[in-house]
Amino acid sequence: MPTLMLSYKFIDENAARLEAIAKANNTTFDLVRLNTKVEHLPEEVASKIDIAYLSRDIRFGSLSATGHYVQVPEACPHFFDPVVKSKGFNWLQISSAGIDQPIYGKIMARGARVSTGAGTHAEPIAQTAIGALLMLSRGFMSWQPAQRAHKWDALRDARAPKDLRGQTMVIVGVGSIGGYTAPIAKALGLKVIGVRRSPRRADDVVDEIVHPSKLDELLPRTDWLMLCCPLSEETRGLIDARRLALMPIGSHLLNVARGPVVVEKDLIAALTGGHLGGAYLDVFETEPLPTESPLWDMPNVICTPHNSSTSDGNDRRAGEIFLNNLDRYLKGQPLVNEAKL
Repeated sequence: MPTLMLSYKFIDENAARLEAIAKANNTTFDLVRLNTKVEHLPEEVASKIDIAYLSRDIRFGSLSATGHYVQVPEACPHFFDPVVKSKGFNWLQISSAGIDQPIYGKIMARGARVSTGAGTHAEPIAQTAIGALLMLSRGFMSWQPAQRAHKWDALRDARAPKDLRGQTMVIVGVGSIGGYTAPIAKALGLKVIGVRRSPRRADDVVDEIVHPSKLDELLPRTDWLMLCCPLSEETRGLIDARRLALMPIGSHLLNVARGPVVVEKDLIAALTGGHLGGAYLDVFETEPLPTESPLWDMPNVICTPHNSSTSDGNDRRAGEIFLNNLDRYLKGQPLVNEAKL
């Protein structure tokens, strides 16, 4: 009988599905409801857990019965107690897409499996990035402060925004996020080039696929550089002063990947010096972004608090992956989005 550690909210909302999955696989579940009000689970409880789901309400909190937001410390210590220490722990499902946090490597190194919610946030992230692109390209960065100042400030002649049609977007990391972004960008008239190790597939909607080794050759014709690649030793510091200098004057950067993919001080210098026309940043080297960072006050920069994926459907989509994987796990089938060391 597998023992599952889940949040109160997830169990309450999915009790019927969990029962149906157990019945379909001729088993029953011992459900451990995660109590976020205690510092650590009792040893006799922690030691028997086989499976755990790090749902978004455990990571970020949830609405209480009174409608107030209850903050839960991210990765609360007692959640990871059984995951890391239990000799019988087998599988962790997480709701996020990235596994760059060291804890996940430690879990896999012990022989346990980790699967992710990759793809569940792709559509809202793509929509947010395109929204920022439109704000940066269509005059909103001037219109918004003018509105707050009650100033009628029409953009004309030399101040008129450039046509998007005919510009080039380069997407570094053409996975699910890039896959959602590309057709919207193409509908706006941009040429879209994807940067990825694997060759072009039949379902790719970009105009070209280019190997990462050719990135330097692409940058001089890149008007919009969108980063949605995972953080790895290969991508850490990928966009530095040298590569920013290769981009055309007035070009833009959109980063929805991870902060350390960009050398932040080099980005700040490129923005301050006028080489870059602007940037949309959802991720930063240090999060939360320090209050003293100049990025907060730059008139050509949009900053969001690692929140580009926000959408009321995320919990449902991530939960569906876990429930599907739970059935697959019990049947001995491969897990969706299983991570590898």
